[in-house]
Amino acid sequence: MKKIKKKKILIIFGHHNTKTSFNSAVRDTFIDEAKRLGHSIDLVNLFDEQEQLPFYNTNLNPPPKLVQDYRKKLEECDVMFLIGSCHNLRLNSILENWVDWVLHPKWFFSYRSMFPASKYFKNYGYPIPGAMKGKTGIVSITYGGPMITYFNFSIFDNIPYRRIKKSVFKLGGLKTRYIRFYSILPNLDKATFEKHMLKVRKFANSI
Repeated sequence: MKKIKKKKILIIFGHHNTKTSFNSAVRDTFIDEAKRLGHSIDLVNLFDEQEQLPFYNTNLNPPPKLVQDYRKKLEECDVMFLIGSCHNLRLNSILENWVDWVLHPKWFFSYRSMFPASKYFKNYGYPIPGAMKGKTGIVSITYGGPMITYFNFSIFDNIPYRRIKKSVFKLGGLKTRYIRFYSILPNLDKATFEKHMLKVRKFANSI
């Protein structure tokens, strides 16, 4: 039997319904299975946080202390797991705002110029991963429509799973994984729901 390496997983949950939503079921099922396997969980329900991050503003420098608190949690974990829904081909706003604040230079990554002495090309360079280098970043996304609805956009990078993987997580040197659910509607039948939860348990076993 393969020995499972115990990991510390930080879950950032970004759905407004933290009790009875499909996303909360994904969260709770994953936590149940992960704990059964011996992993430890640090859970942040963003909508339930007593202190909330302000709308992202680059003029707030240094950033709010809450940003540093989240970063400390990330530094202490092996896996960062974002859970939320797709809104207008983005993650929901509270998660996007969290990403903007927390996964930010120079903590998450920095740029190194390829031609520092050049007048015209000094801004051309490449990212240097920061505090999260080599860790795993996971995103769980729920979609209201079927997969074919989003297939037409798959050639673009400007949809959640491609944009985050190629334009965010890659900058910080994260190993990226996804779990996605389509046609998640309020009237989801029990058999389909249970099938999705089994998928979550299998995913937890693959961490």
